[in-house]
Amino acid sequence: MSVRGWRLKVEHRTGFSYAGKVVSSYNEARMSPRNEPRQAVLEARIEAFPPARTYRYEDYWGTVVTAFDVHTPHDTLEVTATSTVETLPPGDLLDADAGAGWTELASPEQVDRWHEFLLPTPRTALDGELTELAESVRATQPTPHAAALAICERVREEVAYTAGATGVQTDAVHAWRQRKGVCQDISHLVVGLLRVIGAPARYVSGYLHPSPSAVTDERVVGQSHAWVEWWAGRWTAFDPTNGIPVGERHVVVGRGREYADVPPLKGVYAGPANTGQGVEVVLTRLR
Repeated sequence: MSVRGWRLKVEHRTGFSYAGKVVSSYNEARMSPRNEPRQAVLEARIEAFPPARTYRYEDYWGTVVTAFDVHTPHDTLEVTATSTVETLPPGDLLDADAGAGWTELASPEQVDRWHEFLLPTPRTALDGELTELAESVRATQPTPHAAALAICERVREEVAYTAGATGVQTDAVHAWRQRKGVCQDISHLVVGLLRVIGAPARYVSGYLHPSPSAVTDERVVGQSHAWVEWWAGRWTAFDPTNGIPVGERHVVVGRGREYADVPPLKGVYAGPANTGQGVEVVLTRLR
């Protein structure tokens, strides 16, 4: 029996405005979806204005980076990423009591293998309260996978998704204390809690179509999205903000330890102050 997924078109525009003319800028865009087993990229292009020659490479974490320099004086910079991707529904999901056990995760071989995904980062480091929470969940769950699902559920119960409640510099502890945040904060919280219990965890950036029953050819305003993956014998993807496995509505762009490894657009420039950043994401289900 064939599994039918979705074909999604993603249009992502972002950029910066400046208080005057910028002499030159050096930029990196992480806005191109990846080819991988559950996702096929049919088209992906990135265009910059002012026009610039671009070149592409994969960074240390495997994310596709489009780099470009602009040496024409400009007071705005705009980057447009357009891609068409075929995705699949969730499949081959682990049962709650399946996967690697606690002993396997604690073995020197696995700790060394996934060392970078076990360490805290500025946005995923936890305080004493959250560390105790993680350890209490671990103590009540038979497997790392079951504990990970329980952590996702607990964070979703405690932290309300609230658009605009936080910024890109917000860390997990701050989001937890105010009990609200966006998908980035919820993912940072889950990643931090997973690492405390010894489960390798990584932060995933991409896009999510907001409607499970999307009408084909209807352009829908969306946004960048974030979710998590943990290793329990194999990597397992889950969207803790929505409490669902990652499936046909999700488009993967990049993975890393936290947001700082996968920002959509970053760079350095010579010129006056940055006065703002604009973002627009439009998603269309093509079939």
